[in-house]
Amino acid sequence: MVAKGLGEASPSDSGELLGAREIRELAERLGVRPTKRLGQNFVIDPNTVQRIVRAAALPQGARVLEVGPGLGSLTLALLQQGHEVVAVEIDEILAEQLPLTVAEHQPANARNLTVIVADALQIHELPRPVDALVANLPYNVAVPVLLTLLERLPSLQSALVMVQKEVAERLAAAPGSKVYGVPSVKARWYGGVAYAGNVSPRVFWPEPNVDSGLVRIERTQRPDGRSGREQVFSVIDAAFAQRRKSLRGALAGLAGSAAASEHSLREAGIDPRTRGEELSIDDFVRLSDAFHFGTKEQTRPESQ
Repeated sequence: MVAKGLGEASPSDSGELLGAREIRELAERLGVRPTKRLGQNFVIDPNTVQRIVRAAALPQGARVLEVGPGLGSLTLALLQQGHEVVAVEIDEILAEQLPLTVAEHQPANARNLTVIVADALQIHELPRPVDALVANLPYNVAVPVLLTLLERLPSLQSALVMVQKEVAERLAAAPGSKVYGVPSVKARWYGGVAYAGNVSPRVFWPEPNVDSGLVRIERTQRPDGRSGREQVFSVIDAAFAQRRKSLRGALAGLAGSAAASEHSLREAGIDPRTRGEELSIDDFVRLSDAFHFGTKEQTRPESQ
């Protein structure tokens, strides 16, 4: 992990943002061709990056983590509003260029940028605590990156991420929804989740064949209960591994038998016939407590 540049500067200079022509010219000069492997789709519309910053609702002078800044469209919009930015970029060419782009377009804000050359999934700590995550996340790793950073960086108080619309809808889905699933519940372990708007494919280069969506997470106190994250998440994974089964059957492997599963469900005050998509994060915490800390009756596994 390599850090480049650090400092504090006056946010008074509004600077400039990148447009479609500037982005394409910059990419051509660098010999950069967006790759599907890295999930690279660069935002070429200044109005969109300004909208993302507004949707993030950041406090004045926030320290912001941006993952995958690419050619710097969103980075410039964040700096323009007086925020400090820690940008994590896996592509060394893009990481080397980003400070130069900021120095060219917003020289007064250049010292407010720190660039870290790293895979976001390998980040365990940062040079400074950050207040918020604001990012256009690569589609192929969006959920793992989001959940990993929320877990490893406890200073993060909010996140506003742009992801594939289907993923955004899944993250923001409420219990009982057809798309409510593992990402929906796990995201709520960290706080409240809300869908924050649609984003057209036309604002990207190259233009993806799917729409994007914005999701906002506001960190709250973790749900009450004795279970830790790994214990709760193990129950969530088991509950959704076989969506068509009732929880009595879906959790039988975790409990050791269907009878033991039913006992824990009843101890948590949950109907064994319920399915995972009907439970809130608080229900899953209660259920995890029953599985891991409850007084389970000794039962023989049911015969096959």
